[in-house]
Amino acid sequence: MDEVELVRRRLRTVGLGGPLDAATPGEVVAWFGALQSQDYHPAKWAVGQRLGGAVTDAGLDRAFDDGELLRTHVLRPTWHFVTPDDIGWLLALTGPRVHVLNGYAYRQFDLDDAVLRRGTEVIAGALAGSTYLTRAQVGDVLASAGIVAERFRLAYILMFAELEGVVCSGPLAGKQHTYARLDERAPNARTLDRDAALAELTRRYFTSHGPATVKDFAWWSSLTRTDIAAGLALAGDALESHEVDGVTYWAAAGTADGPGAGDVDETAVHLVQAYDEYLVGYTESKRLLDLSGVAAGTRLDGAANSVLLLGSQVAGRWRRTLKPGEVHLDVGLYEPFRAAVAPGLQAAADVHGAFVERTATVATAPIGVAS
Repeated sequence: MDEVELVRRRLRTVGLGGPLDAATPGEVVAWFGALQSQDYHPAKWAVGQRLGGAVTDAGLDRAFDDGELLRTHVLRPTWHFVTPDDIGWLLALTGPRVHVLNGYAYRQFDLDDAVLRRGTEVIAGALAGSTYLTRAQVGDVLASAGIVAERFRLAYILMFAELEGVVCSGPLAGKQHTYARLDERAPNARTLDRDAALAELTRRYFTSHGPATVKDFAWWSSLTRTDIAAGLALAGDALESHEVDGVTYWAAAGTADGPGAGDVDETAVHLVQAYDEYLVGYTESKRLLDLSGVAAGTRLDGAANSVLLLGSQVAGRWRRTLKPGEVHLDVGLYEPFRAAVAPGLQAAADVHGAFVERTATVATAPIGVAS
């Protein structure tokens, strides 16, 4: 296996280079374990894109309101979609690590343990009985209890309550997000002992993101190298390693003999959001997304514009504008498409148009010109 085959196999495991064995939004999120969603609307596209037209943007809002997907801080100090089944053990395993990462911010905003726990207690009481409150309303509740909670201070009090497994997302209130009691939104959340949780998260990551490295997993999960070594040992025969150019990559067992590079269409265009798992799920091996160096010097995640892939490789950027009955895509290309590839762009735009229930139009320009 060389790097080209490796990254093409990865495209399949993340559900872009072939069908993902998932029929519902919850099954997509469960495949990954957790799917980054700090930007809620693009994150819905990351889920819908992997369901092949089986759900629309509005349908995902309904799934979110119904609690099929929950949104909370887990793995890293950012929001992720998780399922009600997985949220409990994921928080128990990674929440303490995120607290460590948040330590500086807690001190910066004068949030000691007593204040954080008192704030969590107040919030839990206010949300009891399936009460759903927006962030501003939670701030008012905390202020009434004598706790200063504005801007970043409020954000970190709420994140602490999430990491402690007390609150999570509630249904949307119009365009605003709400908070809810986790024990009410996920009353049957699974619990796992620490070894079982380590084994499960390790298996889940390398199955959904592999082939990937230990450093990739450490970034994604915030787990220590000691924990990851234990997780790999506990996962046992479920995972296997491959050496490529002196680097060890892990993936689900048997994938080297299954569908691989030859099954990936390198002329297919994929319009992925800026925080898609294919982009943010890696650190050490992120460079495999741009083996030719065409995007050298630009960020491959977190950009204002989302990323256009040609097959498994970064080829440009895209940004959408929603209009009545139309979604317009401005596309910037690092290099002009070959004539045989160009129809794939409109096909990808049409898929996104169906997701937002609008007709898709496309305008392209060199990367330095597209706005």
